[in-house]
Amino acid sequence: MTDTSFESEATAKAAESGANASVQFRERMAANAAGSGPIDHERVDYLASKAVKALNDIVIEDKVSYAEYNALKAWLIKVGEDGEWPLFLDVWLEHSVEEVANEHREGSKGTIEGPYYMSGSPEIEWNGTIPMRDDEPGTPFVFSGQVRSVDGRPLAGAKLELWHADNLGFYSQFAPGLPEWNLRGTFIANEEGRYEIHTIRPAPYQIPTDGACGQLIAAADWHAWRPAHLHFKVSAPEHELNTSQLYFPGDPHNGDDIASAVKPELILDPKPNPNGEGEITEYDFVLDPEA
Repeated sequence: MTDTSFESEATAKAAESGANASVQFRERMAANAAGSGPIDHERVDYLASKAVKALNDIVIEDKVSYAEYNALKAWLIKVGEDGEWPLFLDVWLEHSVEEVANEHREGSKGTIEGPYYMSGSPEIEWNGTIPMRDDEPGTPFVFSGQVRSVDGRPLAGAKLELWHADNLGFYSQFAPGLPEWNLRGTFIANEEGRYEIHTIRPAPYQIPTDGACGQLIAAADWHAWRPAHLHFKVSAPEHELNTSQLYFPGDPHNGDDIASAVKPELILDPKPNPNGEGEITEYDFVLDPEA
């Protein structure tokens, strides 16, 4: 494949990826709407008023011109037309929401979910291989460890939902041409809470840049890169769900991740696999009991 054809394919996949993220988010919200409860008007009034005041303060303090105001208005319209509000919020805001939501935890650190999660991935035994193509490109990677409670008890039967990008940085169900559950699986820990997952090492990737978010990135002269990472949702009865991303040492964007989601506790320590194929690492998840 030539560089030009690869770039055009990547652009097409970026556009479809962003659109699919919006569709999936709307479907999840619709499914959860019935149990959302009554609106807390006082809380909405407080937060919305504070947000509007903050924007007006910026206008006054930084002397925002009509040209800048109209550019913002046009850009906000484009964000909606491109279906990129989930992408924008997940990249630039979710890390703060996650920090507030999990500041009480004593167990393993978490981080953002991001826009590419899909529930219902195939269940696999504790030491299985994630669904992948027969010729899946990439470095073989074995990820093992134990799920425990904060008191040290192994959590037998804990679920570890894993999803990650492929060797080109694309996610199944959000980019065309990939099998439905490619590099997505739910692993069930054994009676000692242990797991051994066989997959491939994912690639770093740029968030979609062909829409409104890319327009902002270009205008601000930012980069669009996310470091390579594995996504996890780890759960067990009577314990809080841990949503996490785990990263690889040496990635040039661990320190300036566009989504601000990297934490020192989430960086793995991979070693060469003794069997001579790829890499291996260990990482334990420690879950907090439900409040």
